[in-house]
Amino acid sequence: MFRPVLFSELKHYSWKKFSSDLFAGATVGVVALPLAMAFAIASGFSPARGIYTAIVAGFLISFFGGSSVQIGGPTGAFIVIISSIYLKFGDAGLLAATMMAGIILILFGAFRMGALIKFIPFPVTTGFTSGIAVVIFATQLNDLLGLGLASMPAGFIGKLACCVENAGKINPATVGVSAFTVIAICLVKRFLPRWPAMLIGMLAATVLTALCGFQVETIGSRFGELPRTLPMPAFVFPGWHELPELVMPAFTIALLAGIESLLSATVADGMTGGRHRPNTELTAQGIGNIGSVLFGGIPATGAIARTATNIKSGGRTPIAGIIHAVVLALILLLLAPQAKLIPLAALAGIMMVVCYNMCEYRTFLQIFKGPKSDWAVMLTTFLLTVFVDLVAAVEIGVVLAALLFIRRMSEISNVSAITGELGGDRVEPVDDPDAIERREVPDHVVVFEIQGPFFFGAVDGFRDAAMSHRSTEDRIIILRMRMVPAIDATGLNVLADFLRQCRKEKIGLILSGVLSDSQPMRAMEHYGLAAEIGKENICPHIDKALARARALV
Repeated sequence: MFRPVLFSELKHYSWKKFSSDLFAGATVGVVALPLAMAFAIASGFSPARGIYTAIVAGFLISFFGGSSVQIGGPTGAFIVIISSIYLKFGDAGLLAATMMAGIILILFGAFRMGALIKFIPFPVTTGFTSGIAVVIFATQLNDLLGLGLASMPAGFIGKLACCVENAGKINPATVGVSAFTVIAICLVKRFLPRWPAMLIGMLAATVLTALCGFQVETIGSRFGELPRTLPMPAFVFPGWHELPELVMPAFTIALLAGIESLLSATVADGMTGGRHRPNTELTAQGIGNIGSVLFGGIPATGAIARTATNIKSGGRTPIAGIIHAVVLALILLLLAPQAKLIPLAALAGIMMVVCYNMCEYRTFLQIFKGPKSDWAVMLTTFLLTVFVDLVAAVEIGVVLAALLFIRRMSEISNVSAITGELGGDRVEPVDDPDAIERREVPDHVVVFEIQGPFFFGAVDGFRDAAMSHRSTEDRIIILRMRMVPAIDATGLNVLADFLRQCRKEKIGLILSGVLSDSQPMRAMEHYGLAAEIGKENICPHIDKALARARALV
């Protein structure tokens, strides 16, 4: 259900909560300002569009969201995909892709996929997050080194090669301002952790540049003066022929927004002891993204760092997120003319800190100590993100992880003969009160045990065991399914084929351990297999199955 937390909180809101939210919202608004501008510039847009995103999407995500403390806005995860869409399809294509992503997110929420989207494998998220950090680093080299290039090649290797070719154009003053910004941010975080480090670093670099008269590029020299108000909502249609090509980029935006927002909300729950509403949060993310691009913004999602800042500053309800958006709007209204003095090198320095935080190199290296399949998926996703594009990385990474999951599930799903001369293959524990060895199995009856989900990845094992472990003297086959939590259409089809093969050879088939309220029983009833086997041949316990076998023999 769509149940925004804001409306629940307002029922028992108080002035005490408001004063806490007011301080937290103002703090996060100040913290979000340099990040919003830096993310927009890194994506290839004017800094104003980052501020528009933080204002509009931040307001809508807090207003309609499923988390009490989530702060929405532009994030580094989108930089790669945004810039690639913009370069290929222009503003109209980006607007359409983001609106499509917003609709997809709303559908995710409507179909209650909030609990499912969090199960994107950790190696995949680590791989593309670390890859994004590397790509962002490459995009910032022009501003970081002061090369003064009008444009850079699209690919990662091309960017590095271009920087090497133009190494003679490096501006020492620009490098110095970037380094000063990074050092200032690190010092503030170390000694004044509650202060807005990135804002202080940006302001300190701006003052240093003005006092020393450094000849470095600023927001004003590249983009002019920032507008003081939000633009009117507008929609530009890209053309019907481009829409099919925008489907996968839109899905990637939606997937990234969903993953990052739910991850951020989960982290916030751990910090506050609360519990977010995932489906409502996905719907809010969709609304926020649609609103953002209509007002000239870019894609947005829940921002972990800003959400954590909100919590540490005392924010406890969505009012803090709304105040954060209002503070940004006031800053845009009152201080936009002064923003032209900010050196781009300072924003590039901020992005260096963001890249360092995003790369999660300790986690990246730790995964190499785990199963080979996991680090292979992570490394594949990482390399595809860096050298191909994020869309391909997410698609292939998720598919690889799914295939590996299927393989692992098939490894834990097995079929064994546990009676007759194959007793040595028994898989039952010795102290099992339902073990076959504690019971008398009639002659000409063979019992098979199926363990694990009976799905398409495990049916080959069933075929091999059922065919190779049978005797010409068998008259009854009992399939124990007490350890089968679920069965899919492939498993049902194989079971139906096995039933027909048994009938052809005049062998009776009895199922044991299939409870009336279990998923396998419901699936067999819907499939029509229960009626074909016969309800009298589907037994909830091995004792009843053996009694039925004696009657048939």
